[in-house]
Amino acid sequence: ISMQRIVRVSLEHPTSAVCVAGVETLVDIYGSVPEGTEMFEVYGTPGVDIYISPSLERDRERADTRRWHFDTGLEIIVVMNSPSNDLNDSHVQISYHSSHQSLPLAYAVLYLTCVDIALDCDLNCEGRENRSFVDKRQWVWGPGGYGAILLVNCDRDDRNSYHQDNCDQHVQCLQDLEDMSVMVLRTQGPAALFDDHKLILHTSSYDAKWARVFHACGPEDSCEAYRHVLGQNKVSYEVPRFHGDEERFFVEGLSFPDASFTGLVSFHVTLLDDSNEDFSEAPIFTDTVVFRVAPWIMTPSTLPPLEVYVCRVRNNTCFVDAVAELAREAGCKLTVCPQAENRNDRWIQDEMELGYVQAPHKTFPVVFDSPRNGELQDFPYKRILGPDFGYVTREPQDRSVSGLDSFGNLEVSPPVVANGKEYPLGRILIGGNLPGSRGRRVTQVVRDFLYAQRVQSPVELFVDWLAVGHVDEFLSFVPAPDGKGFRMLLASPSACFKLFQENQKWGHGRALLFKGVVGDKQVNTVSINQVLSNVNLISYNKFVQSCIDWNREVLKRELGLTEQDIVDIPQLFKTERRKAVAFFPDLVNMLVLGKHLGIPKPFGPIINGRCCLEEKVRSLLEPLGLHCTFIDDFTPYHMLHGEVHCGTNVRRQPFSFKWWHMVP
Repeated sequence: ISMQRIVRVSLEHPTSAVCVAGVETLVDIYGSVPEGTEMFEVYGTPGVDIYISPSLERDRERADTRRWHFDTGLEIIVVMNSPSNDLNDSHVQISYHSSHQSLPLAYAVLYLTCVDIALDCDLNCEGRENRSFVDKRQWVWGPGGYGAILLVNCDRDDRNSYHQDNCDQHVQCLQDLEDMSVMVLRTQGPAALFDDHKLILHTSSYDAKWARVFHACGPEDSCEAYRHVLGQNKVSYEVPRFHGDEERFFVEGLSFPDASFTGLVSFHVTLLDDSNEDFSEAPIFTDTVVFRVAPWIMTPSTLPPLEVYVCRVRNNTCFVDAVAELAREAGCKLTVCPQAENRNDRWIQDEMELGYVQAPHKTFPVVFDSPRNGELQDFPYKRILGPDFGYVTREPQDRSVSGLDSFGNLEVSPPVVANGKEYPLGRILIGGNLPGSRGRRVTQVVRDFLYAQRVQSPVELFVDWLAVGHVDEFLSFVPAPDGKGFRMLLASPSACFKLFQENQKWGHGRALLFKGVVGDKQVNTVSINQVLSNVNLISYNKFVQSCIDWNREVLKRELGLTEQDIVDIPQLFKTERRKAVAFFPDLVNMLVLGKHLGIPKPFGPIINGRCCLEEKVRSLLEPLGLHCTFIDDFTPYHMLHGEVHCGTNVRRQPFSFKWWHMVP
């Protein structure tokens, strides 16, 4: 219960005051006291609760139980719990007494009008047994937490509009309201009170940058009824005289949490006393609600797939067909970006990351558009943004981006527990350089955005040894029926050399890699014997293994993994301009659609009629209940330093876990 203003009573004339239901009013009786006063009594009409607080050390007592010694340390507290029917229909009477007289020395009367005012919203406290003790001014994380949630209204419900819904100050269609949070102003009390009192809805100029409020000023089935009253350049709004007990407001988020924005937005309603023409308006009571803007959440490859994206370019017809068949087997929708729109930019994984936002009343996907801005740069905004499909992007002002700012370098783990802390939505994985080095890094605006979401605390890995520089070049996650529910796959030169050495030992040293590759350029075959005698290749892959091992230890520590959670996938790398690229199609750079895996066809050595690399991968993954399909991406992707994962993207089901139940 919050404390209201102090009300001073007078002996010369009766005093009137407005109090708010359930809110304490402190009554000052010491300003005008009859001479000789030693004691006092205080009584109230029915519905008025009066308490005396003798001191900080003693609990308050009901005032009407006895006569009180006059002491300036006493506090008189008045509380009314029900709104008045008429002005001044309740009162408090104070009588002043002396031991020398039987009759009171004087009386003071305080007339009261009670009004019930509350600014309410969905505080999302289904996990709490007692909701009456929720402080609307706070936002509390965790399963027993509470607080209102606001969605960034970043979709485009009106198909005739070019802009996102939160880019203008109008409600363009009624569906837009479904993405907003409802805030209700409730008032009960005598209508005549508002002849000389007013209600002001307000926020700070800082908070006004992050949210916008619409007031339903007419029939709610008409877009024209919704008036923009708060947000951006509007920080206060005088609520019109009421026609009922409730006024509904609709609140939309304008921006996601970021370096300059914690995600919290406060709105207030203040009752002002405007009854005295000689003085400025006086505040009587303020109620406050706090919203947290819902974060953008990534989905790991272990969540069920809903929709697969792929680009059709001049030389990848067979690849698109193979992806389409895999999507069909996995029960996924397929969206093909035509060449006229992608302008031969096939790297749809690098262009965007598909996540979602969620509030108790609504969940919808949101595409995060990378700052790489290749020929695909218009696809997320023009083709994906739409009804209940949001859009967000971050670009540096100087437009200085590197290959690390493509979103093949942005992944997320499945849920993990590490160092005693739970990460029920997993942890974001981004690649950069070694601590203290001057190598490439993800641009600051993207890093700031990812860290500010708070619910998937990022882990930074070392990728600057790679020519392209993406985390998906050496790791991926697949679902598993046991353990932690997944396995992390790591590219492993050591595992590849071991496999080749075993086959050489069994007399298969002449078996050839790259046999059967079809494409515009001829690819020279190479035997197992040649690989194992190539001193430079062996030496360079020892360096690559050391880089992957460095990341392995970081991942084990930051994701709480053991060796049993990791599967080493045979892979070799070669050097180009002192950076690493895959020697044969990169097996971990796969498309994961539930139990169906689309893996780059490695064109490894054929032994007993089968590719030994494919057979090794099958032996590692099929016992987990996974189905391995090897897709030929050699010419259209591998020769351009990318693979299956780089050339596809997936929208997945959101987590069943609600983000507000976690503690960041």
